[in-house]
Formats: sequence, structure tokens, C-alpha cells
Amino acid sequence: MTKMIAGQALIKVLEDWDVDHVYGVPGGSINHTVEGLYLEKDKVKYIQVRHEEVGAIAASADAKFTGKIGVAFGSAGPGATHLFNGLYDAKMDHVPVLA
Repeated sequence: MTKMIAGQALIKVLEDWDVDHVYGVPGGSINHTVEGLYLEKDKVKYIQVRHEEVGAIAASADAKFTGKIGVAFGSAGPGATHLFNGLYDAKMDHVPVLA
């Protein structure tokens, strides 16, 4: 059994869910996840966005076009509240998005 960091384990779960793109803004509270994305870069593509709202809208659009779950993340605090518009868009169109 090999050891892995928690962020890498998270990305492996997303791989099992057939996620192939993740949108987000790196920040201090999410560094282990970003490291996990780096370690699994051959399987899950990380797309860095300039604003959390763009990431959530991109995840919603990804879910609409592919039929898969869309994934977006932001840093803790105010960054998380910027996800609301994209999440609401996904809710209104009944597509699965994980934030």
C-alpha cells in the first residue's frame, strides 16, 4: 500500500466519478487539493480561473455539455461565496455540480 496526501485521494475519488476537468482558484485553504491535482494531472485537468464565479459557471457549463458532474472550488471565506451564481445556474438547469 502506497501513501498519498489527502488532496491526491480526493482527486482519485473524482476520477472514479468520471470527472475530467476541475475549475478553481488556488488559495491557502485549498493547497493540498491543488497538489493532488498536480499529482494526478494525467487524469484530471485543472483549469485555473481568475475568479471563483467563472469557475462555478464553467463547471455548470461542463456538466450541461458532457452530462458528467462539474467540479469547481474556491478558497475559504469570501471565495466560497463567489461560487453562488454558478451553483444557482446549475440548480436552475438541473445539472450536477460539486463545489
